[in-house]
Amino acid sequence: MDLPVVNHEDYFAKIGDDHKFPINKFGELAKYLVNKKIVKKFHQPYACSDETLKRVHSESYIKNVKNKTLDQNTIKKIGFPLVDSVIQRSLVATGGTVLASKLAINNGVACNTAGGSHHANFEGGAGYCVFNDVAVAAQYLLDRGLAGKILIVDLDVHQGNGSADIFKDNKNVFTFSMHSKTNYPAKKSISDLDVELDDNMKDEQYLKLLKFYLNHLNEENFDFVFYIAGVDIHLNDRLGKLKISDNGIKKRDEIVTENFFSKGVPLCGVLGGGYNKDFDKLVELHSFLHQSCAKLL
Repeated sequence: MDLPVVNHEDYFAKIGDDHKFPINKFGELAKYLVNKKIVKKFHQPYACSDETLKRVHSESYIKNVKNKTLDQNTIKKIGFPLVDSVIQRSLVATGGTVLASKLAINNGVACNTAGGSHHANFEGGAGYCVFNDVAVAAQYLLDRGLAGKILIVDLDVHQGNGSADIFKDNKNVFTFSMHSKTNYPAKKSISDLDVELDDNMKDEQYLKLLKFYLNHLNEENFDFVFYIAGVDIHLNDRLGKLKISDNGIKKRDEIVTENFFSKGVPLCGVLGGGYNKDFDKLVELHSFLHQSCAKLL
């Protein structure tokens, strides 16, 4: 069986060639996955509806994004210019994670080639995140009775503070974030389980910790998992503070995906962050998520 992967050309947005965020990675990753025969064809998402968005974001925030009437402070906090292509990208990428979550239920595993915008909370966006796609998709599954107890495994180098805030009073979603202690955001939120990592941590210690906490999580009966596979833990990442190798990231993705797939828990994988100094390396690192999921089928 082929791995279902969601992608759309609108994942690219016009943010300027000199922007710190590597927006080209989404298109290049799609090409890479096809060239390497990891994916034959992509599933195309629709833009996420207001109805679905407003289950985790305030109506006024959604309206201000779509009307381009956000205040300057919020735009600055997000870090992207509020232009049509950024708005479209945010809506389509969120729709992409919703679609990937439904595909995961049908196939056991599925991935988006974007997603993991975990800094956005109910009131607004932050840190290159406009809408919290994983939170939106998790709530979508709950609302439709497609899942009852959801786990978010967030292994981006930055804490998933937005997801923690959105679900802090929701007993049906468990947020697990394993992140750099000294990295953004300066003020951390409280996830259901936070694991703070020391600067310059290497593969052996990282993977040992990950296995320990996965074993702990396996004691709960989750019936759906979202996996945010940020590759900004890499030793050559511009915004990371860890020292994880290529092989360490590959192993990490294999450990996480196999852990849940072997237990019959549907898993939806999304990209998360990645700001590698080497763009081609960044694309390759992001592909490890899709490769590890494809191996399972």
